[in-house]
Amino acid sequence: MNLSKTNVLFMAVCTGLIVANLYYCQPLIVLIANEFKIPEASAGTITYLTQAGYAIGLFFMVPLGDKLERKKQILMTTFATVIALLIAATAKSFLVLQIASLLIGITSIVPQLILPLAASLSAPEERGKVVGTIMSGLLVGILLSRTLSGFIGQVLGWRSMFYIAAGICLLIFFVIQSKFPQNKPQFQGTYGQLIKSLFTLIKTQPVLREATAINVFSFAQFGAFWTTMVLLLSGEPFHFNSATIGLFGIVGASGALAAPLVGKLGDKGNSRIAVGYGCLLVLISFITFYFAIESVIGIAIGIVFIDIGIQGVHISNQTRVYSLLPEARNRLNTVFMSLTFLGTAAGSAYGLLLWKWGGWHAVTIGCMALSLISLIIYGLTYKSKKQKAQID
Repeated sequence: MNLSKTNVLFMAVCTGLIVANLYYCQPLIVLIANEFKIPEASAGTITYLTQAGYAIGLFFMVPLGDKLERKKQILMTTFATVIALLIAATAKSFLVLQIASLLIGITSIVPQLILPLAASLSAPEERGKVVGTIMSGLLVGILLSRTLSGFIGQVLGWRSMFYIAAGICLLIFFVIQSKFPQNKPQFQGTYGQLIKSLFTLIKTQPVLREATAINVFSFAQFGAFWTTMVLLLSGEPFHFNSATIGLFGIVGASGALAAPLVGKLGDKGNSRIAVGYGCLLVLISFITFYFAIESVIGIAIGIVFIDIGIQGVHISNQTRVYSLLPEARNRLNTVFMSLTFLGTAAGSAYGLLLWKWGGWHAVTIGCMALSLISLIIYGLTYKSKKQKAQID
């Protein structure tokens, strides 16, 4: 069956609301630090623990989508997310909150189960557009989660945000049960063979290696920025509270409108071009951030640049990866997304380290270096393909 527009809309909404779980904690760092009486940089560890948990869930759970019935797996994982969020909401110590953050990451992989499901049920000529539309929901969820979390944290306290998130996920559970189509897998081997095949895919698929490497360095910058931006805006000269900091997510969400357009480019065979432009925009964003250390307008402009750039990189790369082996989409997505979010987690830790070492300017320079690495990988792989074509 092909997906209806209503199906795609439901998938986009569910994807956005669930992926938001990974980012609620970011504007709450200062509030959490105050309650547990720990340094803000230490409280920031929950950001990369959540991302690391997501990478773990991607690697060990998403491949099962090629072996288990996908709707059933999505339902079970969504319910587990509810439990993890309730553990965070009731945490009596920072250690328990750290463990809960890891569990929230592990169980919030549902968007990466929905995307292969949507790709499998889409006509080839519509696949990029469908992926782009669902990615719009995902990206709006990522960015507006910070706005919602900042506001709720300021008004009701940080624990309330996790209670509300648990309620949202429980509602999503019933929506998925009612609206999502079933999709039977094609892989017949054991779980061990399933995991082993991930490494075979890495070895045999050069497009997968290239797309994943570029994504890793791009999302490392994304993680570094959003983690340290909270520290920048809560200190001199801004002194913004969590609600005000969360409003910057609205600025980034405006860039999510570009996602379906990027997906259409992929349907026309121009995905790789969009990756290059995306890498350039991310580099430009950090040049902007470097000079905008005391400018709200400059930071807002940089946020638009980084979010459109990240979309250009991510959606285009994901469309390219989904086009490789239809029978292995969950496993391809596992390699692509687990390493991408390991990059995000490492980027958050990298950003905090740079912040301790040299503040905002160190963060922006360090991220410019990562941008250049992304562009070098893009350039080298483009050159090798061109040379190969000449040889052939």
